[in-house]
Amino acid sequence: MNDLSALPKISAVDLFCGAGGLTHGLIRGGIAVRAGVDLDPACKYPFEANNAAKFIERDVNDLSAKDLLPYFPEEEISLLAGCAPCQPFSSYSQGDRGKKRGLDWQLVSSFGKLVETLQPTLVTMENVPQLAGHAVFKEFIASLAGYKVSWSIVECSKIGIPQTRRRLVLLASKLGRDKLFIPETLGPPLTVRQTIGKLPPIQAGQQHPKDPLHFASSLNEINLQRIKASKPGGTWRDWDPELLAECHRKDTGVTYPSVYGRMEWDAPAPTMTTQCFGYGNGRFGHPEQDRAISLREAAMIQTFPRKYKFVKKGEPVRFNALGRLIGNAVPVRLGEVIAKTLIAHVLASRAGTEASLDDYTDTLF
Repeated sequence: MNDLSALPKISAVDLFCGAGGLTHGLIRGGIAVRAGVDLDPACKYPFEANNAAKFIERDVNDLSAKDLLPYFPEEEISLLAGCAPCQPFSSYSQGDRGKKRGLDWQLVSSFGKLVETLQPTLVTMENVPQLAGHAVFKEFIASLAGYKVSWSIVECSKIGIPQTRRRLVLLASKLGRDKLFIPETLGPPLTVRQTIGKLPPIQAGQQHPKDPLHFASSLNEINLQRIKASKPGGTWRDWDPELLAECHRKDTGVTYPSVYGRMEWDAPAPTMTTQCFGYGNGRFGHPEQDRAISLREAAMIQTFPRKYKFVKKGEPVRFNALGRLIGNAVPVRLGEVIAKTLIAHVLASRAGTEASLDDYTDTLF
């Protein structure tokens, strides 16, 4: 086993930090996140309440390297991290960002410009897989001149995230000789049962008294009948004809079999979206309780800890606002895997030509 007694000190800034999923994962993996930047003021409380980092409410387009330098101590390795929202491919939406940006990919370009001027030691970007086919991704890679750059499409269910979520992960470094890659697999997939099976039962429209986020949206009578007729892993085709919605009767409706579906206990969940609290928005029905998953269950499937705080005590829980924060988050576990991969890389680069990145990765994981 390699000596891990002196782990490298890495300081990070998380661009487009949201509620803190990537930040929390980086911290759990051993990286000190000093600050997070996001345009959405709703992110401030969950980001700062759960992470020892400062929230900066700014548009990344308006940031300069000078703004970020105070968060990178000279004696520590610097990491610029983030998940730039991509409007054409993602449901990500923050305030009026979609109206302001349209389809111009300006946020990805701004991330690249910050890398060019700030020149951090390490860079990571997480995004939708479709970004790889767009010209702005090539431009982003061009901004990493002088770095060793690698990227891959990560199937999240293979690295400890209990959902079928595919993400592009880019890693870049000025250190060492080897390119960096996230491990392809880190054990058997986690299931819905393993993730949320121990939460107390609640009914549709009910909020658990000890956890305000364990709150399930209400169902009207027809949707209550529909979920009672739904089988885990099944589709609306299992229903009696009188329960079918008008869209199901059209030719276009047959291409959406997962809508109004239940999750399966012993399989990963589907990809969490900003509308994951709604039974009719996908396969977001609870495996056995007649309701959609709660906001807490959605957050746990995104690998946020069960005690992660999203709203101040006494404030109302709003489904749309919190669904957006949870669904748009980088899964915490993905951030942790990125952190450990980067730490393994730094350790291997320090150890010299005889060191293997795989040796350190195996030890850390």
